[in-house]
Amino acid sequence: MAGQLASAGYRMVDGPDGADFVLINTCAFIAAAQKESEQVIAEMLRLKTRRRLGGIIVAGCLPQRDGAGLLERFPQIDRVLGVFARNRIVEAADSLLGRRDNEQLSFCESGGPLPDDGLRLRVTPPHVAYLRIAEGCDRTCSFCTIPAIRGPYRSKPVDKVIIEAQRLIDSGAKELVIVAQDTSYYGVDIYGKPLLADLLARLDALSGLAWLRLMYLYPTHVNQDLIAAVAGLPKVLPYLDLPLQHIDDAVLRRMRRAVTRQQIEKLLDQVRESIPGLALRTTFIVGFPGETKQQFNALSNFVRAARFERLGVFCYSDEPGTRAAALEGKLPPQTILRRRQQLMAVQQQAAFAFSRSQIGKRLEVIIDAALPEAEDAYVGRTWADAPEIDAAAYVTGRGLQVGQIVKAEIVAARGYDLIAVAGQVLGDDNRDKPTDGQPMEASS
Repeated sequence: MAGQLASAGYRMVDGPDGADFVLINTCAFIAAAQKESEQVIAEMLRLKTRRRLGGIIVAGCLPQRDGAGLLERFPQIDRVLGVFARNRIVEAADSLLGRRDNEQLSFCESGGPLPDDGLRLRVTPPHVAYLRIAEGCDRTCSFCTIPAIRGPYRSKPVDKVIIEAQRLIDSGAKELVIVAQDTSYYGVDIYGKPLLADLLARLDALSGLAWLRLMYLYPTHVNQDLIAAVAGLPKVLPYLDLPLQHIDDAVLRRMRRAVTRQQIEKLLDQVRESIPGLALRTTFIVGFPGETKQQFNALSNFVRAARFERLGVFCYSDEPGTRAAALEGKLPPQTILRRRQQLMAVQQQAAFAFSRSQIGKRLEVIIDAALPEAEDAYVGRTWADAPEIDAAAYVTGRGLQVGQIVKAEIVAARGYDLIAVAGQVLGDDNRDKPTDGQPMEASS
């Protein structure tokens, strides 16, 4: 949407105060995301009421899910675009500024052709870009609203993905983060089989690219071809994001996850054995309807034994229209919150131990930003850390540049984060496939 607006002559400004309009792109996946979206809408409406802001366009999942109900709650919103109407953003902006008549509400049905993502105005740092390879989801998880909001699974053709990737690389991206609602399912709808491994091989061959990171891999389609690609392709990071949601078989059945504890444990053993230096990220839901204390304890014990490098925990919340919302056995909010805190405390022990285990190693670190409060100090990430959601590596070194990948000695750990001293700046011609690092050689 930002790319389309820029192409039409609109210019992004630093803040909403004094802007002709703001575009709020919303999420409605869980109650907390909806609350955050509505808080931003309310904040912008206050600016509009004080005449410090011209207009408000709200786009994305929240209007797609709530439709006219969003305008009933916030009647001062000027334009609303559902997720399948994003190609009409310029039309909505023009009409808002009096250039063209337009209805207040604009939706498109799901299931049509995927909108073109080639026209981009990136708001991420220049060296990092998200590459969406599919839209929608065919899963029927009982807690999830995504299929209802974003429609059935639709893969982008391989050639189209490669063109988009090359454009992102040409614009300065060194790290591509591969995303979809269900990344491991890529290709099944148009090619008849999972094709993520083949796509990674094509992406790995692109010059100018350093890192490929995989997010949102549903466990049932992480096959041997994909595991081999992650293990063997030089630019594919040994980092897998596998949202597991729970480990108790009864809870998994109520979640409609189509996977068992035995299958999950077998998969984890396979990827650990096959991918050197693997960093595993996962997420779990606590407080799902009917979750007993024994089932939660089983989840806690599993997390303690699995020693995930990265892990997030969601508190269950009823989402409109989902099967889980109609289930009996709802837990009190305070119980759900307490279980989240307990599970995160279990995970913290593993995460802190992982950080300490990196001390003395030389790791590749991608530099994300300079620290303004300190000279020759920067914040970056290792292979084990996805942008914005994982830990950080704080690096000292002279003359480093944002977007560079450096070989750095890890000298200390501070909770989840690492402290490092930069050594060699790496280019595409002197990089190795990232692993969990090598011990520093002894020095006199």
